[in-house]
Amino acid sequence: MALPVQQAEELRLYQQTLLQDGLKDMLDHNKFIDCVLRIQGKEFPCHRLVLAACSPYFRAMFLSDLEESKKKEIDLEDVDPDVMGKILHYIYTSEIEITEKNVQDIFSVANMFQIPSIFTVCVSFLQKKLCLSNCLAIFRLGLMLDCPRLAVSARDFLCDRFNLITRDEEFSQLSPDELIAVISSDSLNVEKEEDVFQVVMKWAAKDKENRVKALPVIFESIRFRLISEDYIKNKVEKHELVKSNSELLKKLQMVKDAQGGKLPVVKKKEAQQSKDGEKVVNGDVEEDEEVLPGILNDTLRFGMFLKDLIFMISDTGAVAYDPNANECFFASLSAQIPKNHVSLVTKENQIFVAGGLYYNEDNKEEPLSSYFLQFDHLDSDWLGMPPVPSARCLFGLGDSENSIYLIGGKELKEGEQTLDSVLCYDRPSFKWGESDPLPYQVYGHSVVSHDNLVYVIGGKGSDKKCLNRLCVYNPKKFEWKDLAPMKTARSLFGATIFTTGKSSSLPVSPTRGSPIPSRPTISGLTSGQISRSSPRSAVPSASSAWMERYSLSEDLPQWRTRLKNWCRQN
Repeated sequence: MALPVQQAEELRLYQQTLLQDGLKDMLDHNKFIDCVLRIQGKEFPCHRLVLAACSPYFRAMFLSDLEESKKKEIDLEDVDPDVMGKILHYIYTSEIEITEKNVQDIFSVANMFQIPSIFTVCVSFLQKKLCLSNCLAIFRLGLMLDCPRLAVSARDFLCDRFNLITRDEEFSQLSPDELIAVISSDSLNVEKEEDVFQVVMKWAAKDKENRVKALPVIFESIRFRLISEDYIKNKVEKHELVKSNSELLKKLQMVKDAQGGKLPVVKKKEAQQSKDGEKVVNGDVEEDEEVLPGILNDTLRFGMFLKDLIFMISDTGAVAYDPNANECFFASLSAQIPKNHVSLVTKENQIFVAGGLYYNEDNKEEPLSSYFLQFDHLDSDWLGMPPVPSARCLFGLGDSENSIYLIGGKELKEGEQTLDSVLCYDRPSFKWGESDPLPYQVYGHSVVSHDNLVYVIGGKGSDKKCLNRLCVYNPKKFEWKDLAPMKTARSLFGATIFTTGKSSSLPVSPTRGSPIPSRPTISGLTSGQISRSSPRSAVPSASSAWMERYSLSEDLPQWRTRLKNWCRQN
């Protein structure tokens, strides 16, 4: 009678453990050693049978007519002895320590000697470690080692964060084939196909002489039928790398003809023929498939299905409101958000939060700073960014190009000094620096951004009196300029951008399609987009979540006392 499945599995695992322990014991006591691997002067005694059982590479070597099949000592080249030692230890014990420093070396050696178990462990490790700083390297590693599982995981990760990762200098180092593997994906998270074209041309400009030759093939992966005819005529065809290339212009003419309703004669994709002359695809008899040229692909990308939502943030989580469906959804449950914070949505639809107090014990001179977080809508979580180097409250946030500006506010130190300083966060380098200071000290003001200019409105000065000033900063000219003042001085208020036919009484960005993007200035109420994959479940109204911003100054002495006590205890 057959044993129950669970009992049979237990016996199998027990026998495997006995066998492995026995082999390791014989290795430790130099019993039945019939093979020695020599690597850069180091020797590793082992058993041929064990190597052949775990590695098709060694199995083929020992069963072949090669000289190594008869020798006891085998020299291996292009292998790190420490890495090989870890792999041999794993073969005999199923134990291996993989770190971010050694994973690539172990991965490469496991691939070389075709040890699938280690290969799988390395792939799983790298998939868990995927982040903005390493996804391109992991993607290229997966392609180099011919590991589809790893390459596809990394590609999907960078496709989800395409607008962020294309700013990385490493992106410009991709080969034409690697670039095509990315931009041909349906899962590319872009709202407009124009963004893909701009990224490709920026990539080509890094090495015009060599990369222009690859553009005709790369253009097949850009979905020009999703781009307006005016943009193709005025931007694409007039681009310096396109206008002089007859092959590219010919392809673009095909696109314009298709937009006008004239499709080319389609090619037929031929299937393989069977012995009987019938065409077979995957074992089934099929007819020829009609295929349009790749440049005429008009399938929408993943990012083109996103919804416009209003994002309400509090210290316990975030709620997304869909104004079209009049529904609220949980976006994130997190204790990372400081209670007193300011939020910002950039033109690239990135949501940032700054504020609260962060104690950095490693910085002895300035241990106090403020939190700076970015929302990852794909994982519905907040990512910790470099903290604001100057701890402050009642400040404003604005953005221009690739920079985020943290303007004015009150210093979270003894005296609560009102500030005129401006901090600048460079998104490509993930670093904070200083920008040109305001012409005056201010806190409790509103900040909006438009057309790469940053506007500061109202607030209170160092004398605690409300201001009616309106000031604008031009990052290209590095200068502040006063504009027409408000009729009524005010502070602790919200502001938004008004466009023809569209306005909002709430400080949120206008709906998609508005030519002028606005920026939120009341903390916790932000306009952003959540992908269709975000978790959605109905929640009660969260209209009060954004009313908590300016409570810090009221309990500042009590809060400072608690902070000092905490510092003494820790």
